Amino acid sequence: MALEHAAPGEPRDVRPFGAALADQKTAALFKSRQIEVMRLVLRAGRKLPPHKVPGEITIQCIEGTMVVGLGSGPRRLEAGQILFLEGDAMHDVSAETDASALVTIVLHDG
Repeated sequence: MALEHAAPGEPRDVRPFGAALADQKTAALFKSRQIEVMRLVLRAGRKLPPHKVPGEITIQCIEGTMVVGLGSGPRRLEAGQILFLEGDAMHDVSAETDASALVTIVLHDG
């Protein structure tokens, strides 16, 4: 299923879902030739397996608590915190509590 991206100039809401968090799903917000932004939603106890992307990444926790696993050790993110990863950094993401984050990926031409 393809995720709908916002058109240039089209606002998207990234405020916390609050009580509605449990009913939300990960969604792409927009994508250009250079960046992609998505809203990651993870329920408590869920995990994205280890992976990497060629471009740099930021993960900004909007609500809840998540842990980003890195080769140098886990990094705990709480609401209001942001983490930067270099391109090709192997990482996983798990949710300690129901959580959502804004993920930005720098895209590289392949």
